[in-house]
This record gives sequence, C-alpha cells and structure tokens, in this order.
Amino acid sequence: MVSKRYNTVRGFHIKMNTIYGYWRCSTNAQDQERQIRSLKDAGCEVIVGDFITGVSDYGDRKELSKLLGQIKKGDLLILDELTRLGRTMVAMLVEVNKLIENGVKIRTLDGRLDTSTMPEEIIRLIVGVMGYAAEMELKNIRRRTSEGRAVAISRGVKMGRKRSYTHHQIEEIKSMRSKQRGYGSIAKSVGMSKSTVARLCAREGI
Repeated sequence: MVSKRYNTVRGFHIKMNTIYGYWRCSTNAQDQERQIRSLKDAGCEVIVGDFITGVSDYGDRKELSKLLGQIKKGDLLILDELTRLGRTMVAMLVEVNKLIENGVKIRTLDGRLDTSTMPEEIIRLIVGVMGYAAEMELKNIRRRTSEGRAVAISRGVKMGRKRSYTHHQIEEIKSMRSKQRGYGSIAKSVGMSKSTVARLCAREGI
C-alpha cells in the first residue's frame, strides 16, 4: 500500500510526493536487513525489494518492475547504490536515465548521486552523459560479441541454433519419405511439427 501524505491549503487536501526505497540483494538476510534499516533511516515511506540470485534475470525483479510502473514525477527514489537498479552498467544507466527524464528524483545512500538537491541544468547534463555512456557500452558489447563470434568461427565452432533433431530422426524421416508418407504422418511418428519436418526435408534434400 502506498503511503499518503497531505498538506491542507485553503481547505483543500493536496497530495505530496512519495519517498520510495528499493533494496536488492541475494539470499543474504543480513544484507537485506542492513539495506531496509538504512532506507527507513533515510525517511522512506514505501520500501520494496527483490531477492536476486546469481542466475536470476533482470526481469525476475517483480517488485522493482511494479515500483517503476507506479513511481511518478516529483517522487523520490532512494537506493543503497545505483547498481541496485541493474545487474549490468547498461541496464542501470537506462533505468536511471528513464527515471530522471520522467521527473523522478534519485538519491543513493553511498553519496554518489542526489538529484533532489541538483539544479535543473546539472540534471539535464547527467541525463545526457548517462545516455551517451549507455550507448557507448552497448556498442562495446556488440563489438566484443562480434569479435568473439569471429574468433569462434575461425576455430571451427559452428554458430547458430543447435539442431533440435537427431541423426536417427533424419534416417527415420528419409525412410518414411521413401515410402511416400506425407509430412503430417511423419511429424506424428517422430514427434515434430509438420512445418519442422517440411523444413528439415527441404534442408536435407530428402
């Protein structure tokens, strides 16, 4: 439930902005407690978080996704550090950039960023720098991926999707095709879809 604060102005209740806190950690309970305690001390009214393991995807952070969907212009998001927003530099930069552009203030408890106290022109500069940094990092990732792919190919590594059929299945399909059996009938026999059998036959010249 989102905490609500109001100011009374000439008989009207005006909702003030909300201070959110987000924690992220592995299954280390002590780290979770430390972050939550620090966020409470910082004045957070709404605190949510996610447990992330080493094999978790960014999309597994359900609480963060909900938070990013409801936080609005003028609200303040407090984090232990910026890396809580993304497991990679690109992911972190993209989220920070998006939040700032949407008018959300960000404060980190490690003291590295606090847009709530910065002039507008400095904030715009940060947005530009972060956007540029994210773009450069993406280019570097693509370059490293391309170079790695080229090295792998030069070593004889076959790239692309792994075959989803076996040599035995191919032989079965060849045998059935030689008996004039249709793609649908063959698909049921070998446990494939009709379209997969058709593509395989065309590829293998069956």
